[in-house]
Amino acid sequence: MEIIYGRNAVSEALKSGRYGAKIERILLAEGVEEKAGGPVAGILELAARQKPPVPVKKVNRQELDRLTNQANHQGVIAQVPPYVYTDLDELLESSRANPDALFLVLDSLQDPQNLGTLFRTAEAVGVTGVILPERRAAGVTPAVRNASSGAVEHLQIAQVVNLPRALDQLKEARFWVAGLEDEKSAQPYDKASLTGRLALVVGNEGAGLGRLVREKCDFFVILPMLGKVASLNAAVAGSIALYEALRQRRAAEK
Repeated sequence: MEIIYGRNAVSEALKSGRYGAKIERILLAEGVEEKAGGPVAGILELAARQKPPVPVKKVNRQELDRLTNQANHQGVIAQVPPYVYTDLDELLESSRANPDALFLVLDSLQDPQNLGTLFRTAEAVGVTGVILPERRAAGVTPAVRNASSGAVEHLQIAQVVNLPRALDQLKEARFWVAGLEDEKSAQPYDKASLTGRLALVVGNEGAGLGRLVREKCDFFVILPMLGKVASLNAAVAGSIALYEALRQRRAAEK
């Protein structure tokens, strides 16, 4: 079993139905505020509604500190099965009839906070799915689940062995692949076409896009940098680009 910690993350795990009857239990810190209408009361209500109801056990806060390695658990954790990734072929099949399918592809991001933030944005803008490499990259860990505020529970996330090959599969499925990268040919993010079947690729926090991944991109987009700092945080840049894709898509519907 793994743990999910933080009030939003636990609440969304219960709401999503992803785990069915497999949530083992919820551990609640003694003395946590349970007033009606509050977030903890909402978690307890959701736990009671599950079939069968999820057991809730009160423990001292030090036990939660130990289980989460002193993370900000907000007095609540849930013990759940490991996160189950979606198969890439299934993800592509489910998007086959969608002319506006949008994938977020993450090339070797390693910071859990960045990954969680991008998952949160991806869920907010309604992406079709997210693709991650298996190696040399962060996956869906308890810290990432917490950083995403539970957004991972509502996303279809595929983990692949070979990211360049996965991009080939996307191209074969009629996706355009756009790399978020400072290349000579890069177009301003608000001038490039981010509608239609699109895969947006965000690179590693330090190195950016890998060479083989860069070679698979059909075009590149860049965000303007008018200040003295050389680049934006990967999660910030990716989130801005995702919202620009959403803006363009909504404009095209009018």
